Parts: sequence; structure tokens; C-alpha cells
Amino acid sequence: MSVYNRSSRYERILRKKKKILRRRRRLSAAVMASAAMLAGMFFFIQSSISGEKGNIGGEKNADAALSGAGAAVDSNDAGTADSGEWNLILVNPWHEIPEDYEVELTELKNGQAVDSRCYPELQQMMDDCRADGLNPVICASYRTMEKQQALFNDKKRRVIREGCPASSADEEAAKTVARPGTSEHQLGLALDIVDLDYQQLDTRQEETPVQKWLMENSWKYGFILRYPTDKSNITGIIYEPWHYRYVGKEAAKVIHEKGICLEEYLENDPEES
Repeated sequence: MSVYNRSSRYERILRKKKKILRRRRRLSAAVMASAAMLAGMFFFIQSSISGEKGNIGGEKNADAALSGAGAAVDSNDAGTADSGEWNLILVNPWHEIPEDYEVELTELKNGQAVDSRCYPELQQMMDDCRADGLNPVICASYRTMEKQQALFNDKKRRVIREGCPASSADEEAAKTVARPGTSEHQLGLALDIVDLDYQQLDTRQEETPVQKWLMENSWKYGFILRYPTDKSNITGIIYEPWHYRYVGKEAAKVIHEKGICLEEYLENDPEES
């Protein structure tokens, strides 16, 4: 075989190898492109599903806000102090409001405000009370930490003026005004309700038509008289026949029927209550 023929053969083999190599490269590029496209499609589908779930949750939240959080009000399952149930959070002289506690408020016509989740039941209770010819007035509701601090400081100054030693003023003031961070009003779930014809916050409030109606019916709407006359040693607060707290219908029914306070309810197993 001549040198020329050997060169020609070598060149043909070389061209064939190059052709095969080019085909392999094109095939590899096609495979990579397909893989990238599939990965993109998978990511898009996953994002769509996640977005869909987020939108569903958002729609539920929006519906709850528009309806006064009616869906949340229906979730009145009883729980314990550590259950995390928003309507059963225990706040008293020994249990402070959780540091991360947040509340969405609904403002009332008179400038007061409450947790939006209990607003529908509150409105219904007030409407029904008025329908019976009575005149309930909400004189206190949600308070900020600053507001509670100002009220507590004012009470301390008053007890000192009344003769209480300054060293005991803090303890004395706390008997009637909760220390900042331990007031249910800061939850947005507590209300002071009085009779239009008698707006004094004293024990005579229990004699008014409004209080008699509320003490008999408030539990039907998920509210309880938070500080009964015979439970001060448990609640740490004096008898207040004007202070109502939302706990949900199920818990309120048990508390009313058993004649117990919130602390006692939370100590018991809800299954046995």
C-alpha cells in the first residue's frame, strides 16, 4: 500500500471519529437540555402547588376577618393552660402574657376594641341583651402594656394618698388593678360591662338588670364572669361583677354549670369536665 493510500485511509478514519464525536456531543447537549427542561417543569409545578396552598390559607384568613373570625370562634375545644388554645390562655397574677403574644383587634363603635375572633359572639350577646330592653355599656376592653402600666401607677398613687405606706403600695394596688403583663385586658378577650343606669365598678353592679342578665346568659356566647365572689383566693383578684372573659362556648358552658373559675377548669381534664 502506498503512503498516499495509508494517509487517505487515516484521514477517513479521523473524519469518521470526529463525526461520531460531534454526534455524541449533540446527543449529550440534547439530554442536558431535556433534563434542564424537566427540572424547570418540576420546579414550576411545585411552586404552583405551594402557592395554591398559600392562597387557600390566605382566603380562609380573609374570610375569617370579613366574618369577624367566625371560623375561629367555632374552634372552642377545651384545653389546659399549656394547650396553646388562644381562647384559654391563662393570665393572672402568677401567669404573665406570653412575650410573643399578638392580637388582631376589631374596633367597637365606642372606641373600645377586642380580639377579632371573639367579636361576633360579643356583638350577638350585646344585641340580645339590648333586645330584652336592657342597656349594657362596655367601659373597658383591650389595653396596651403602656395603658396598663399607667393605670397601675395611678392606683399606686391613690392608695398612698389614702394612707398606704409606699413600701406596700405596689402590693395593695395589685389587689384591684393587675400589674402590667398580668391583665386579661391585654389579651383583647376581657371586657368590663356595666349598666347604663349605674356605671360604678363596685359590688352594687351585681344588682343591676344588665349584670343579672349577663350572669345568667353570658356563657351561651362563650363569656364567663371571670372573678366570681367566692374565688378570689384562686384567681388572685377581688370579686368583680362586671369583668367578663371570652373562653369559648364549650368551656363557658362547663364553667357555668360547675360554678368554677377558669383556673379550676384548666386544672381539670377537659374530658372529665
